[in-house]
Amino acid sequence: MAAAAATATTTLLCVLALGQAFYLPGLAPVSFCEKAEEHLNCQSTIELYMNRLDSVESVLPYEYNAFDFCKAPESKQRPTENLGQVLFGERIEPSPYKVTFKEETACAVLCEPKVYEPGSADDQASLDFLKKAMHFNYQHHWIVDNMPVTWCYHVDEGKLFCNPGFPVGCYVTATGQPKDACIISTEFKEPDSFYLFNHVDVTLSYHSGAAEGWEGARLVAAKVVPRSIKHAVNEKPTCTGPPLSIPQSGKERVTVLYTYSISFVETNNIKWASRWDYILESMPHTNIQWFSIMNSLVIVLFLSGMVAMIMLRTLHKDIARYNQMDSVDEAQEEFGWKLVHGDVFRPPRKGMFLSVCLGQGPRSSS
Repeated sequence: MAAAAATATTTLLCVLALGQAFYLPGLAPVSFCEKAEEHLNCQSTIELYMNRLDSVESVLPYEYNAFDFCKAPESKQRPTENLGQVLFGERIEPSPYKVTFKEETACAVLCEPKVYEPGSADDQASLDFLKKAMHFNYQHHWIVDNMPVTWCYHVDEGKLFCNPGFPVGCYVTATGQPKDACIISTEFKEPDSFYLFNHVDVTLSYHSGAAEGWEGARLVAAKVVPRSIKHAVNEKPTCTGPPLSIPQSGKERVTVLYTYSISFVETNNIKWASRWDYILESMPHTNIQWFSIMNSLVIVLFLSGMVAMIMLRTLHKDIARYNQMDSVDEAQEEFGWKLVHGDVFRPPRKGMFLSVCLGQGPRSSS
């Protein structure tokens, strides 16, 4: 016994010694370095992924590739989703954005311009689908280093609200009333028009490990500012100018050029373990609906009591009848709840055909 206890203690100590560098999948910090300093434990490429688009005004989510956005190269493989992402119905796709640590990008063209001709049925169908997304306020959901790319803006009383997503665009009604994200700017004023956010300013904040004892840097925040810009396609884009207005009529030729800018900010006052705090603190705290919880609990208890009462009454009659039997022959006669086994274990009709379909071979009916 003493030898066994000593062996178990030694094994436990070895496991604890090896477990000091253990991280849960997806929760281990990733270090990023400049391209010239990249090595096995410090990468320079920052992957940006696209999740499904959803809306609070519609119950139907859509994948990123369902819209006529810029697509990722075929060489990029779709990332493997974990169990939680599969259960939540997430559909993560690779993105066409090229992000390298500490390499800032200013007004870069994402892909070839998208041209929608008024006489083409396919072009108008793709454009109408984009208009539908803007009308129902569908939201992009991007992921960088296992954290959401947030859109932060000021709300009432100067409070900062960070939303883990940003809209595809916005809509101005026929009466000139801006809806959803169109209220953030006075430039969105043309009646009965859609404004597509075809440019994004992405800011990545990182915590440097120069004074922390680990090499490289770790991302602590990812923020985006969407903008609508009517680019001059024949010239090099400058990401300045009036917003891109798409009329509701669909009788005009529409050209959409997608651009983006990437910037990096060193923020050493935010630890990697606390990088979600600014998102959680800005979200409004909802009150617990105690009435709904108690209502559901009472309904569950009431239905459970009814089912239990029915079962008890049925079993009570059968048990009382069995107790009143006088002879052995009567005891062998089965009735009531004991007849259930005849339905459960009864061999099916055409059992051979069923066995062949199942591929398990025939089974004896005895």
